[in-house]
Amino acid sequence: MVLFDNLLRMTPRDAFFAPHETVPLEDSAGRIAADIVTVYPPGVPLLVPGEEITAPVIETLCRFRDSGATMDGLDMTNRFIQVVGNKRGGE
Repeated sequence: MVLFDNLLRMTPRDAFFAPHETVPLEDSAGRIAADIVTVYPPGVPLLVPGEEITAPVIETLCRFRDSGATMDGLDMTNRFIQVVGNKRGGE
């Protein structure tokens, strides 16, 4: 089952090791994820490093956050996300 058809904008390795910045989750559309973002349950990643963050992913993560779900890959408040240092993926 595919939840989202996220576009891989750079390799996961390059995204993981690129300079990162922290941005508000709601402002991250179009940015490139720098970390794996997983929601429990069920424990399936919604984003992996290198994928473009889209509005549907943000909406889903906000719904999970607001329902009290446990999430890994965001800050402690589940309101900020690590992204690659600039919108072009460090190019």
